[in-house]
Amino acid sequence: MRSEAAPQLGGLERFASAGKGRGLRARRRFAVGELLFSCPAYAAVLTVSERGSHCDGCFARKEGLSKCGRCKQAFYCNVECQKEDWPMHKLECASMCTFGQNWHPSETVRLTARILAKQKIHPERTQSEKLFAVKEFESHLDKLDNEKRELIQNDIAALHHFYSKHLDYPDNDALVVLFAQVNCNGFTIEDEELSHLGSAIFPDVALMNHSCCPNVIVTYKGTVAEVRAVREIEPGEEIFSSYIDLLYPTEDRNDRLRDSYFFSCDCRECVTKEKDKAKLEICKLNDPPSAETVKDMIKYARNVIEEFRRAKHYKYILCLTLTLVVELLEICELSLDKMSAVFKDSNVYMLHMMYQAMGVCLYVQDWEGALCYGQKIIRPYSKHYPSYSLNVASMWLKLGRLYMALKNRTAGVKALKRAIAIMEVAHGKDHPYISEIKKELEDH
Repeated sequence: MRSEAAPQLGGLERFASAGKGRGLRARRRFAVGELLFSCPAYAAVLTVSERGSHCDGCFARKEGLSKCGRCKQAFYCNVECQKEDWPMHKLECASMCTFGQNWHPSETVRLTARILAKQKIHPERTQSEKLFAVKEFESHLDKLDNEKRELIQNDIAALHHFYSKHLDYPDNDALVVLFAQVNCNGFTIEDEELSHLGSAIFPDVALMNHSCCPNVIVTYKGTVAEVRAVREIEPGEEIFSSYIDLLYPTEDRNDRLRDSYFFSCDCRECVTKEKDKAKLEICKLNDPPSAETVKDMIKYARNVIEEFRRAKHYKYILCLTLTLVVELLEICELSLDKMSAVFKDSNVYMLHMMYQAMGVCLYVQDWEGALCYGQKIIRPYSKHYPSYSLNVASMWLKLGRLYMALKNRTAGVKALKRAIAIMEVAHGKDHPYISEIKKELEDH
């Protein structure tokens, strides 16, 4: 029975979810593709690499954006966007002028600075907090290990270094809690190809609990998060999104959930592990590999994925050169060659490295190489991911654009239409991304 005091939002209510704490529940039926709710960002920061191609205020992708006259590093659609963003941008504007090329706080630090400023400017509840307030965020402070605590202290030092003249700081303990809350409740905003655009806080969206069998999907329209049903939802049913990439097998998914969010998932997919066999498919050989060989190869695959992630992160910081790009591609190719002795191409660890290799090919504009990897990826992706997956949609979109670039219009149209079919459910039929893709089809 619903409590009379339960906060509500257009057919939804906050409630106490058994074993999960706070949660979000449907009060009416929602159809596939229906918008449950939207939530403007409480605070958001555009990633530095997208400045000049996206508006720093609304994240719109446009040509001919206008520079901030002072720092000349932030770009806006128009005067209105600039004025609206100024209470937040002024935290960085003077600091960027002062530090010049040495201005490099992390996105987490930038986002946390904006949260501190927002809390001072707007202490009352905002439109982003109809059901769930930022101050209610879980920090999991008692579960942080020494490494995570040290990283937070480094972020606090960077916050003081880059924002010392523009913020009123709470004490160190309060800052530790705030950074821990941001780490657990922050969102990554991505474009239609899942390229990173920025980071944000969406309090009402953060109220949803995780499931590896989600019934909703979160997409973004600028700095507004939109939550849509990806299967029919009945009254009384809890609303679940996914916090992580669902490609991987149960053990990997729960390792990630424990490391980042401090819980294990008990959804149907995690209990039955019914997709794990297909995700970890091995080669059909006359002399099949032993269980120990398979176990060792899985361990190798996990290690090489982490090695690549670290190498990619480090080398992007240094700015990729052709030599470094070649090194990244070599890591992919060598690992794929080794894993192929045990794993089928549809194995998720093979797919992971193919996806990374495809990304490197796209970076160096090797369209044929990227297409070759994409063609191997798309079918297993469609099998391993849930219906209406953004990962599948983005892969069809990349393939469509590659086919078009290589003058294969028939295959390009087919792939782009497959992307649109998923995106019309996940993003809504009126989303600007869909309009852009339809225009691409018309122009070709």
